[in-house]
Amino acid sequence: MVCISDGAITLMKMKFENILEEVNGFGPFQIVILILLWTPRIVLPCHFLLNIFIAAVPPHHCDISKLADGGLLENLTQEQRLTVSVPLKEDGGLKSCEMFAEPQFQLLANSSDNTDMQIVQCQSGWVYDNSTFTSTLATEWDLVCDRKSLTKTTGTIFFFGVMMGAIAFGYLCDKYGRKNTLLASYIMAIVFGFSSAFANSYILFAVLRFLTGFGLTGISINSAVLTIEWVDTGHRSFIGVMGSLAWSVGNMLLAGFAFLVTDWRSLIMTVTAPLGFAVITWWWIPESARWLLANGKVESAQFYLDKCASFNKRPKLSSKMKLEVLSSVEIKEKQEKNYTYLDLFKTPKMRLLSLKAGIVWFGVALTYYGISLNISGFGLNMYLTHFIYAAIEVPAKLMIYFLLNIIGRRKCQAGTLLLTGICIAINIFLPKGLWHVRAVVAILGKGLSEASFTTVFLYTTELYPTVIRQNGLGYVSFISRLGVSIAPLILLLEDVWTLLPQIIIGCMAITSGLVSLLLPETMNMRLPEIIDDVEKPRKKDICSQTSESAGVALESKSTTTETEE
Repeated sequence: MVCISDGAITLMKMKFENILEEVNGFGPFQIVILILLWTPRIVLPCHFLLNIFIAAVPPHHCDISKLADGGLLENLTQEQRLTVSVPLKEDGGLKSCEMFAEPQFQLLANSSDNTDMQIVQCQSGWVYDNSTFTSTLATEWDLVCDRKSLTKTTGTIFFFGVMMGAIAFGYLCDKYGRKNTLLASYIMAIVFGFSSAFANSYILFAVLRFLTGFGLTGISINSAVLTIEWVDTGHRSFIGVMGSLAWSVGNMLLAGFAFLVTDWRSLIMTVTAPLGFAVITWWWIPESARWLLANGKVESAQFYLDKCASFNKRPKLSSKMKLEVLSSVEIKEKQEKNYTYLDLFKTPKMRLLSLKAGIVWFGVALTYYGISLNISGFGLNMYLTHFIYAAIEVPAKLMIYFLLNIIGRRKCQAGTLLLTGICIAINIFLPKGLWHVRAVVAILGKGLSEASFTTVFLYTTELYPTVIRQNGLGYVSFISRLGVSIAPLILLLEDVWTLLPQIIIGCMAITSGLVSLLLPETMNMRLPEIIDDVEKPRKKDICSQTSESAGVALESKSTTTETEE
């Protein structure tokens, strides 16, 4: 590294954005990066919401083959055999987990007279309805009845892997660079993703899903960082929206994949396979020049910036001296940053801000995944329901980006969460016979929950001061993943009371919406730079709320990654 006097630094000090202006911060080069990273980002929702299909529990009843021993049921039709062997539920369907101890032939004459009959748990396993799924985790390892909770537990284990991966890859991508860490993420996700499809036991499958989630987090972190760090401030909002739409597209594709591939092992391989193409395209993905300069790798930064200029039909950088100076400044600023997560709670207003932001993020994540993972009960085909749930996210994303600058961040955040809670409450009271109305309300609620997720990314980055923004986003990211991990377990409470999961999720949405009303409005406000800016009231500055605000938000979104996406 060259030695440069303080006077020279003062004279020549610049921002990386100035360098990007010379090579064109939004051109074919940036579009190609976005396209190359779309494939791996499409894979993310396919895995994050995969449990909906691979852990589905099809209709089932006890295997009655033992009762047929001795030829007692030999002359009966299959329907008659079930009548004398399996008790009925109140709605007239066969009970899933119980059978008669002995055949009850009198039921053939009077099927309603089933009093004083000895009922036992299934003795010889279960028979499954394979009309929708060829096989699932439930049919593979008999995860039904008293083991039913294990299907949802795989989802929680996966999201714990995502949570741990966020901590690890957040450090690794800053230490070893975005591109190298991205390749490691690809390889981990491919190896453990395909391996999980060949797991021969539930425990091995759960471990491999944890590791798959761990690897996928690296993809979500690094792909978001790379797209944002190569784009100028004015276009970050556009690139951020286009990049996040990959989640919605992947979500819609998952419905199609699951419809066409009904075996759980084949489905896992199907949604993991596109990462093979991603590995091939990795060679054309550039390292972040911003990261290279911050780590003193001026020659490499020069190489990629010249490539960007050439691709965008701009002249190469006029002076290498600029990069050396900028690198010196970046390194100096990096060394001066000594804030920790503890600084989020040291001062009174920061402490309150972090507490409120944590509640809002927990509520947003729990609500989104609580709705996304529960696609039954609306009278629609589950594949169609999932597709519509995914499709509604596109207009929701686009709508909220316009509303944020019209009615403000706080009103958008509170409004979307409160309306989501109201939609859930409406469906609690609507009779199941009005399935078409319930479906419309549920889809509207899903769109609103997506809008709340989109809002909270931008809102949070404007709430935290620059010096501690990354720590703040790391904290809320951890809290949100905690909410995501708990969501599948909350859905298990339907065995206690059918409406209990909806009540909990609805109450959490409304609670977090009310808490968001206690947060300060940030629209047209000067972004806080230091902690004192939060402790003291900020002044209104209508000129400061430009595209830079959205750019900071979307750049910082890379640290929270794609909890939703």
